[in-house]
Parts: sequence; C-alpha cells; structure tokens
Amino acid sequence: RGSEGKIAAIQYAREQRIPFLGVSLGMQMLIVEYARNVAGLKDANSTEFVADTPNPVIHLPRDPEDESKRSDKMRLGAYPCELAENSLAARIYKTRRISERHRHRYEFNDVYRDPLESAGLRFSGINPEHQYVEVVELEDHPWFLGCHFHPEFKSRPTNPHPLFRDYIAAAMEFRDQRAAE
Repeated sequence: RGSEGKIAAIQYAREQRIPFLGVSLGMQMLIVEYARNVAGLKDANSTEFVADTPNPVIHLPRDPEDESKRSDKMRLGAYPCELAENSLAARIYKTRRISERHRHRYEFNDVYRDPLESAGLRFSGINPEHQYVEVVELEDHPWFLGCHFHPEFKSRPTNPHPLFRDYIAAAMEFRDQRAAE
C-alpha cells in the first residue's frame, strides 16, 4: 500500500516546513513518521501493516463490549470532537466543538500519547466519549495537521470544508513565498 513512501513524504513536508494535511490513513502515517523520526521509536508502525510491531502506535482498539478482545468494527458516521484552545484546528473551525464523519477501524494507541506529546506532537482534537484522538498538529510548523475523520464527506464545490479551504490557502502562500525567493 505504499506506507513507507507516505511516511517519507510526510517527513519531507515536516522537515521542509511544507503545508501538510493528512486525512484518515494520512493522520495515521503522520503519527508513525513522528514516532519514528522525532520521538525515537524507530520501529513504530500500525498493526494494519506490521501485526507484531514492537511499538504499535496505530492499532485496533479494545472492543467496548468485551475488553479482552480487539474490535474489528468500523467506526462509521458522525462523532463529536473537542478541539484544544488556541490550536490550528480551533482557529480553522472558529469553534471548539465539531462533529465529523468517520470510516475506519484503526485508532491511535493512547499508550503512546505521553511520549509523542513530550516530543512535540499536539493532540488537538479528542472524541469526548471514547477519548479517541481525532486531530493532531505541530505548533512549531506553519501548517501541519492530521485528522482521523473524512472532511471530504462534508465538502461541496461551492462550500469547501474549512480544513481544505485553509490548507489550500497555506499551500498557495507557501508557493508564493518560494517563488519570491
């Protein structure tokens, strides 16, 4: 599925300060890249790609009905998300409470929250019911954000989703700055 190429592209965007928007799998690969290359978890991965990875930063969560098993249920539909104050996401949405649509099985493994946060990854959007990570971003980057939901489900040609609108504006500003150099 090209996951290693995605990780390399994300690393390049992060290091070169190029605007980046990771949607769903893109957010998952952002987390893997950051865990490996910034937090020092060299063998970090998703259990979707390496089932026995020693550092499963992305995994199937526990089944809420039977905590002894991993859930294989797809998270579908709209879920609430609380955005952190003064986050890029909150500035884009102009609110702190949103609802976005999902379509995925794998989730961020919360065991890794502290090491990644200590390394500078900001968990700026959290599902209030299950505490799932919905949005991550870098504060010391001009525009670097990953979302686990699918903003394309709510975007329309005449009314683009705020994440797409602001990402495109950041990409155009980056292009213009590069052209002026």
